[in-house]
Amino acid sequence: MQILLFLFLVLVFIVVATAKFKLHPFLSLVIAAVIMGFAASLNGSTIVAKLAEGFGDTLGSIGIIIAFGTIIGVFLEKSGGTRVMADAILNAVGVKRSALAMNMTGFIISIPVFCDSGFVILSALNKALSKKSGISLVVLAISLAAGLYATHVFIPPTPGPLAAAAALDADIGLVILLGLIVAVPASLAGYLWARYIGKKIHISVDEDFKMNDEVKDLPGIRASIAPIFVPIILIALKSIADYPTHPFGEGILQQALNFVGNPIIALFAGVLLAFNLMKGSKSLRFDWVSSGLKDAGVIILITGAGGAFGNILRACGIGDIIGTSLSTLQVGIILPFIVAAILKSAQGSSTVSIITTAAMIAPLLEPLGLESSMGKALTVLAVGAGAMTVSHLNDSYFWVVSQFSGMNVQTALKSHTVATLFQGLTAISVIAVMSFILL
Repeated sequence: MQILLFLFLVLVFIVVATAKFKLHPFLSLVIAAVIMGFAASLNGSTIVAKLAEGFGDTLGSIGIIIAFGTIIGVFLEKSGGTRVMADAILNAVGVKRSALAMNMTGFIISIPVFCDSGFVILSALNKALSKKSGISLVVLAISLAAGLYATHVFIPPTPGPLAAAAALDADIGLVILLGLIVAVPASLAGYLWARYIGKKIHISVDEDFKMNDEVKDLPGIRASIAPIFVPIILIALKSIADYPTHPFGEGILQQALNFVGNPIIALFAGVLLAFNLMKGSKSLRFDWVSSGLKDAGVIILITGAGGAFGNILRACGIGDIIGTSLSTLQVGIILPFIVAAILKSAQGSSTVSIITTAAMIAPLLEPLGLESSMGKALTVLAVGAGAMTVSHLNDSYFWVVSQFSGMNVQTALKSHTVATLFQGLTAISVIAVMSFILL
């Protein structure tokens, strides 16, 4: 019980240090790992060794993937590829279905692009659609935010679910396939709430608003979607090829799919395809890649620190202790959801919540009956569902959505925060049904 008390105090420290004292998550996770190591009576050299081991193992599996994914996101942003995809969806569904179009757009774009930056990029388009159609900006903003949020927590190569998959040793291809099944109803739940709350709250766009036309020479739709969908298809094909029935056989084709479907190679292919989006000098390509790598640096460090913290927890043997205590509760897939939701609501960051929860749950997979490949993939998704429940005042995404949409705090809480609550509950309900059928 003493070690569990220390774990509780360390988790409180992470939450308070990150949310109240604004200590960077990288530092709070490292400090928490060191404190936990000493609390469990590990000697100094063991703590240092386990920290380095956990950090290195985590980044060895996903560090390059995060860097590639961030580079793809930068090229889509700066080239106007995101705008092209949005326009294509609008042409398909019509202006009167603008809210659904923005929900779908956010769903696609947030796979390689962080939800915060994705919302900023598309906020001008949101306002233009509101002005043209007369639909409340609240409806369009929450629809877009819900779509962005759904894939942000469920679909690799977004760093959160990617880190969780690494921590839980889950098959990334399987996570993507199942994550798409979960993300769709979660996204639509936010859209439906946006439609409902939009009838009660109406925000109009300023009369002097004009569309931002900074990007003149936009790429084509095929070039815009290729960096996103080609890597996903390659990774999914690898997962199918590795299925026990070997649908592609066990020869050269399977070996080829295993190579090109490796997330590192698949994302590298996405980077090469993203180069086609750039229309300018070669030095511009260098600048965009450098910008992506700078953005990736912080994400990689936080992810590595989460891996270090998880490795310390494993060295403490705390998983066996918690597993013995919780295995009799028969909560199964609901436990990672609850833990992630508590951490998310308390400290605001979905990524930190996912990384921390995955580190805690990893030693509990067997006692929870989730040690199979399918169980690990569903656990990643349950963690993601918790990490979106809920986005409120301590979440930077909350402020991005509210400030770029002209919402005051009260309106944002009624619309965006409640939408994320329904998204999380919808997601975990779908995951629970899937676990009942598949496990």
